[in-house]
Amino acid sequence: MSLFDSGRDRILVGWREWVALPALAIPAIKAKVDTGARTCALHTFYAERFHRGRKDNVRFGVHPLRGRRDLAVSCTCELLDLRVVTDSGGHRERRWVIETPLRLGDAEWPVEITLTDRDSMLFRMLMGRTALAGRILVDPKASYLVGRKPDLDALYPESTAEKN
Repeated sequence: MSLFDSGRDRILVGWREWVALPALAIPAIKAKVDTGARTCALHTFYAERFHRGRKDNVRFGVHPLRGRRDLAVSCTCELLDLRVVTDSGGHRERRWVIETPLRLGDAEWPVEITLTDRDSMLFRMLMGRTALAGRILVDPKASYLVGRKPDLDALYPESTAEKN
């Protein structure tokens, strides 16, 4: 097998793409494709652990669109783990880890995501290499190869916005 046909059945993406997290009711979020990050990371402005039955869960809030603090999505998910993650600046942080489906174009698969405050970052989400492995090829010079910016007003109607 040559290098040129090794990407068959893989999705070609740019360094940034629009993705969805359907199980979390996030129909569109801009993600940076980051092969230097091990796991995905999602911006959360609060997170709290709670028990439902015998399982640990986490309740958290997401501002899915940068600059739109009026738009908040409340999410609840089973807690997968609590891990120490080292960010690109070398800072270590304990983060909740969840697993949820990620949709990119017509493809959907489960990914692990760490929850962290990314308010000062340009992207609300990072797609790390474990989510990319075996599915994605990255063209670092391109952007939005899977699709252009969706109609955010239609995806996030006024009724879903909360005032914070």
